[in-house]
Amino acid sequence: MVEIIFYGGAGEIGGNMILVHDGDSKIMLDFGMSLGERGRFFSEPFLSPRNESGLISLGIIPDVAGLYKGDGEVPADAVFLSHAHIDHSMSISLLNRQIPVYCGETTKLILEALSTARPGGFENDLEGIQFKTFRTGDRLKMGEMEVEPIHVDHSMPGSYGFIVHTSIGTLAYSGDFRAHGPKSEMTQDFAEKAEKSNPQLFLCEGTNLVRGDLQSEAEVVEKVDHVVRKTDGLVLANFSTADVDRLRTFYEISKKNNRVLAVSLRQAYLLQALVNDKHLAIPDVSHDPSIVVYQRTKKTYYNWEREVMKNTTVKTSKDVKESQRKFILAASSYDMNEILDIKPDAGGAFINSSSEPFNEEMEIDHERFVNWLNHFGLPMYQIHSSGHMMPTELRETIAKISPKTLVPIHTEQPHLYELFIKDLCKVHQPIKGSMWKVE
Repeated sequence: MVEIIFYGGAGEIGGNMILVHDGDSKIMLDFGMSLGERGRFFSEPFLSPRNESGLISLGIIPDVAGLYKGDGEVPADAVFLSHAHIDHSMSISLLNRQIPVYCGETTKLILEALSTARPGGFENDLEGIQFKTFRTGDRLKMGEMEVEPIHVDHSMPGSYGFIVHTSIGTLAYSGDFRAHGPKSEMTQDFAEKAEKSNPQLFLCEGTNLVRGDLQSEAEVVEKVDHVVRKTDGLVLANFSTADVDRLRTFYEISKKNNRVLAVSLRQAYLLQALVNDKHLAIPDVSHDPSIVVYQRTKKTYYNWEREVMKNTTVKTSKDVKESQRKFILAASSYDMNEILDIKPDAGGAFINSSSEPFNEEMEIDHERFVNWLNHFGLPMYQIHSSGHMMPTELRETIAKISPKTLVPIHTEQPHLYELFIKDLCKVHQPIKGSMWKVE
């Protein structure tokens, strides 16, 4: 018998934290933070949690003896991270240091770089964590279980799904994945491996069930290139710091249109950490003249920021203001005071290459951001390719893997999911915080 406890990821997008117990062995699949629950109580920088006990008392993280920092018997032998997005990994800073964290080599690099480049605090402290890395093809024996990581395509590099071999058969876990990205063959590898394992269970994400928007990275390239080519002035672009596929898209389009891509200090720091990963093929921000670092105006800089500025070509608001047509500037809503200094000329554009708002808080932030863009006279283009599987491809993947039972996770519409694939296999609806005994 296998026991599964869904501490997070059931009936919500993100917050994945799933304990699998087989005999004397216990592993945790992901160790994320429920950003929806956290957002109900906190809003940085105005109100932040003080410690893990506050997060526990508010029900944001589960109250499990021995799971967090401190001594005592641990409730898991290991944590397996599928990738570095915070809704899958953020809570590892709170983890009992006796519990090792298994992750891909790229995930470890990203987590460590972003930890340095983010403000200090208990939610961003990786000191003492026992990282153990893996690659596709490894098989990791964990007592009664064996875990097989298989790469998948996602908007975060170094993403994995898992095939867990247990006493009742195999359990497949999707992590976050997609079939329309530039490395879709990796997701196909996972699906083929999962199919061959004849899984009893498939814990599968369903993020995009109610907002499917099938657009490939190639289509993003085509549309971004069109906007940049037709724009006479400054181009601003918003995309995720760690989305190296999207960074590569804007980098190539910058070169094609005789522009220079200017990235933030934080993104440059991450790129410096990842540049030697031969699997990623990203530009070398320290030596490539087609990519520069934008230095935001402030009184003091962290040591890591000074290190980045020392080893890269740095541009300021004055530089961008004087040569607006030469740049694509990576910028978000947090950079609008910088844009006040740049004073965009007529004929500029803003390209939003991240997800559109899908909840009330995001809608409010989006409306505030639009006010800024209206002030500058910058039209906004929404050009994005999701990191998650689209509904039609999701059905095809589930049909191929053909599990005995499908378990919907990482979705706000688990019952819609059940109806959508009810002709393919049985569906078990997980309940957050509850134990499920599988025989």
